[in-house]
Amino acid sequence: MLKLVIVLPTYNERENIQALIPVLQEQLRVVPYQAHILVVDDNSPDGTGAAVQSLMRSYVNLHLITGEKRGLGAAYIRGMQHALSVLAADVVVEMDSDFSHDPADLPRLLKALELPADFVIGSRYVPGGSIPSSWSWQRRANSRVGNLVARYVAGLYDVRDCTAGFRAIRSSVLRQIDFSTLRVKGYAFQIALLHRAVGLGARVAELPVHFVDRKLGESKLGISDIVEFLVNAWWIRLWSARTFIKFCIVGATGVGINLAAFSALLAWGVNSYLASPVAVEVSILWNFMLNNAWTFRYRPKAEHIGIRGLKFNMVSLASLAVTFGTFVILSKLFPDLPLQIDQLAAILPTTAMNYFLNSYWTFKWHPPAREFPLVDTPGATAEAVRNRSTLS
Repeated sequence: MLKLVIVLPTYNERENIQALIPVLQEQLRVVPYQAHILVVDDNSPDGTGAAVQSLMRSYVNLHLITGEKRGLGAAYIRGMQHALSVLAADVVVEMDSDFSHDPADLPRLLKALELPADFVIGSRYVPGGSIPSSWSWQRRANSRVGNLVARYVAGLYDVRDCTAGFRAIRSSVLRQIDFSTLRVKGYAFQIALLHRAVGLGARVAELPVHFVDRKLGESKLGISDIVEFLVNAWWIRLWSARTFIKFCIVGATGVGINLAAFSALLAWGVNSYLASPVAVEVSILWNFMLNNAWTFRYRPKAEHIGIRGLKFNMVSLASLAVTFGTFVILSKLFPDLPLQIDQLAAILPTTAMNYFLNSYWTFKWHPPAREFPLVDTPGATAEAVRNRSTLS
């Protein structure tokens, strides 16, 4: 039987956790997992840890780890690492400890893993989901803007609720993530983890849930969390663009190789219409070797270098056709311009096409094999989200 670990981060949640644990235990009776609950307490001064220790005498599947208060993200990282390395979880669930997430939704969330999916989000912003009607316009705006930033700045375009804290995630995804590289401590952890999972090719689905306000205790969201969230969203955008930036740097060096070869051939008396494609072909080999060794080095290579080289050349030949055609047109339209200008202008339009074809085909991301097979469940209630496996 697969093992499930629910990670509950807490800070001053004594009253909530005392009520939540028994309710969760009832829901765990109906799920097909060997289920455990892991409370990650940040040394709460209100006695949350002591309350959990008292409950542990009644529930053998209840666990507690404690540590310094460093933020929600730091607590989740600590909990997930413990769930994977000590409890050997097959599935990890993120969940708030204040009843904002209905424990009765847990079986539906786990069932959605059979879509198949690797990362299921209890979503407020898909049809059927909701936020409290009592929320002020400021809180609604804060939630909506946060999701817009995550979707359109961090690049998680296809996910409707990027900041949700109710999630079921396969350990086959989590084990591929180096948590130390997420660079977050607070609420920004939610988008950082989701972005990294999608970048690894995780299949994401969103399940509608009704989010409710806590009745006991206080929210821990502060100004520092909002600032970290915004900074992290832009950091993710820059991190996501690193492959394209590297590709452009390689392309720039290739332009230099191209123009140098073109000028040399012209100096040797070679016809300009022959010198242009030859110069492009010389730069093709240079670009492939540099892209293979640097730009796309981190992507698992499922094909022999010769196959990748053949694909790269096919893409380059298509680029050559576009470049050469543009060069001919420009040289006819502007006969007084130096031929080097025509050649440079002909190279630029093909850059985007070249990157797209090489990123999605030549050096396509090949996710590692999953730890266990997935089973299709016809009629499962969730909104599937298409992978964006080339985010990084």
